[in-house]
Amino acid sequence: MKRKRLDRDLKWGFQYFPYYQTRLECENYRGLVSLITFTDGENVYWEFPKAGRTAVCGKGMVWLQLYPDDHSRLITAMISPKEKTVKGKTYPFSVSAVYVDVAEGLEYDEDGVAAYIDKYLDVILTPAGDMRIDDRDELDDALKNKELTEEQYNAALAECDLILSDMRDVEEIEKKCCDILSLMYSRITDGLKPMEKWLGQKI
Repeated sequence: MKRKRLDRDLKWGFQYFPYYQTRLECENYRGLVSLITFTDGENVYWEFPKAGRTAVCGKGMVWLQLYPDDHSRLITAMISPKEKTVKGKTYPFSVSAVYVDVAEGLEYDEDGVAAYIDKYLDVILTPAGDMRIDDRDELDDALKNKELTEEQYNAALAECDLILSDMRDVEEIEKKCCDILSLMYSRITDGLKPMEKWLGQKI
C-alpha cells in the first residue's frame, strides 16, 4: 500500500501550489479538509463516457480534499471556476469530477501535512452521471502478494460498496462539496494561511 500526502507532492508534484489544511465541523460534515489552489499550469483532461473531455487540474482550478471522521476514504473534488446552480443555489464554481480513494488511517508528517494509506480501490464520478471503480486488479494482486491481509482486503471492498451507496445522489455530493468549499474560502478570508506559512503546526 502507498502512503500519500494530501499536498500531492509526489506523483502529482503539486507542492509548489498554495495548500490549506484545517478541521471542519458543520451540519453535514465532520473531518479534515484540505485545499490545493492551482495558481498556474495548463489544464489536464480526463475522458468520461458521459461528461466527455473534463479538466481535472490547471490554472484557476482547486482540489478540495475531504477525509471524514466516520469513513475510511479520501474524497477529492476537482473544481473549476465556472458558475453553476446546484439544487437552487448558484455557486461561482462547479465540480468537474470527484475521485474517492479507499483509505486506511490518517497521520501527520513533521511539517503538519496530513497523509493517508491508499488501499488501491478508487471510485470516480462526475456530475454528468459517470461512475466507475478503478484498480480492483491492484487490490486483488496486493492480496495475492500479501501486501495486505484478508481483513484489510475485505474492509476495502466493504468501504467501496459503501462509497457507491453514499454517492448515488451525485447532485447532493456536488452541492456538499460546493458548500464546504464556500466555507473554506470564508476561513481563508478570515485568516487561514497556506501550510508553508505555519509549518510544523498540527491541526
